[in-house]
This record gives sequence, structure tokens and C-alpha cells, in this order.
Amino acid sequence: MSVIHTDIVETPISTSVLETEVLTRTCGAVVSFSGVIRDHDDGRGVQRLTYESHPVATTQIAEVAAEIAERHPAARLSVVHRVGDLEIGDVALAAVVASPHRSDSFDACSELVDEVKARVAIWKHQFFSDGDDEWVGALE
Repeated sequence: MSVIHTDIVETPISTSVLETEVLTRTCGAVVSFSGVIRDHDDGRGVQRLTYESHPVATTQIAEVAAEIAERHPAARLSVVHRVGDLEIGDVALAAVVASPHRSDSFDACSELVDEVKARVAIWKHQFFSDGDDEWVGALE
């Protein structure tokens, strides 16, 4: 199976760990994505975020990964989303795809990130510098 690892975790995540899991001697390309917490959103200062997930999120992220792997049979992939309290600079989403050729890795990684954000039941609670806060749903 080309899905190596999927998870929803409360601990720090990194693409470097996932890269070692997906990369084999047959792979000529590895593409990684780190979704990093930034200090702004839509012109407003962000102080921190909290991510919450529905109990089905673990199953959903695995299903998304399996679908991407089916569309890209040469690819080996892993994807992990972090929940809980995150600070500016923390990684919230890590995705890594390895394959024999770069185009397949780029395409599969892009699709994987887009589908996780669109279909996995994870919600973001943003806390702004002006004291306001806002919930943003991954399912829009």
C-alpha cells in the first residue's frame, strides 16, 4: 500500500520524520508540505490558534490519503494534522509524497493537502491581536 502513515495528533509534527518513512530506493523525488501557523489572516494580526477535530477526522484523513494514493499509484505518502493549541511558527499540517518522478510527487502532494483541508472535520479557532476571535471550518 502506498499510504504509509496518516494521523491526527496533539504533539508537534514535522515533514522530516515523514520523509524518512516514505522515501525508498525507487523514489527519485520527495515533495513535502508544512502548513505553518502565520501571524496574520486577512489583514488582521493573529496571536495563536486552536484546532479541534471531530472523532471521524482520523478515518477521514486516512480515506483522503487512500484516494490520492489510488490516483497516483507510483506515489508513497504520509499526512498528519495537529490539533490543540498552536503558536505562530508551529506546523499544523505535514504532508510528504515520494515517487520515482517529481511531477507525480508534486501533483499528489498538492491534491493531498487540498483534499485534507476540504474534507477532514477539523476546525480552526483563531485568536486575533485586537482581542477578537473567529472559528474557521475546514469543511466549507
